[in-house]
Amino acid sequence: MRRLAAAIATLIVALLALLAVKAPAAPPPGPPIVPTGGERGASTRQLGEELFAANCVRCHGVGGRGIVRSTDPALRGPSLRGVGALAADFYLRTGYMPLADATDQPVRAPPRFAEREIRGIVAYVASLGGGPGVPRPNPGAGSVAEGRELFTEHCAGCHQAVAEGGVMPGAKAPQLKHATPRQIAEAVRIGPYVMPKFSEKDISDAQLNALIAYVQYAKDPRDEGGWGINHLGPFPEGMVAWLLAIPALVLICRAIGKRVPS
Repeated sequence: MRRLAAAIATLIVALLALLAVKAPAAPPPGPPIVPTGGERGASTRQLGEELFAANCVRCHGVGGRGIVRSTDPALRGPSLRGVGALAADFYLRTGYMPLADATDQPVRAPPRFAEREIRGIVAYVASLGGGPGVPRPNPGAGSVAEGRELFTEHCAGCHQAVAEGGVMPGAKAPQLKHATPRQIAEAVRIGPYVMPKFSEKDISDAQLNALIAYVQYAKDPRDEGGWGINHLGPFPEGMVAWLLAIPALVLICRAIGKRVPS
């Protein structure tokens, strides 16, 4: 019985450690290369073109045409022609880009560029042809209840019902605590990394406002039912239930065993 109790205690400690420890984010790449030429007097778009040439051409190619080299997987990147300002604005403001290695999963980090530099690169990428502009969502006009249904249907499978993120084969769905309404709208429309993209036919702008309203609410929900368990979602809640139930069952078994005559 003592060995069983010790084994269960060890299992409990290991499970708690797994729940408490978060996978470390990949270290961000070095500082961006800022051209030393006449960028101070250049227009915003010209500055963006210089920054793109210094920091983005390695993966996305000259003029944003993309690069695919089977001999070196680190030197590959999609074409940016036709993606518009939306994609560039999202990837730069979330710190997803630039990547040290094009094969890595982008992770949120502080933006690597200053505000004017971001606007410059966005303007340059938008000038490459077509593509959607930066969205302007209005979550105040959305219904939190409707947004919860939409999030549960389209997003909770990866991000959990309370937008705390999750793990899937080959990727990690980020938590949305630090995502701004604009970044959420951009992610829905472009589908970064393995996330599917949703067009206006899939999720209308009005529905998108509702979805964003729910995510904003989920960042600081009201725990009217009691202990929120740090809003980790249904799987950790079940784990906590087992971690509390297993020791209780062991104690009950030991108490019954002492009372039964040998």
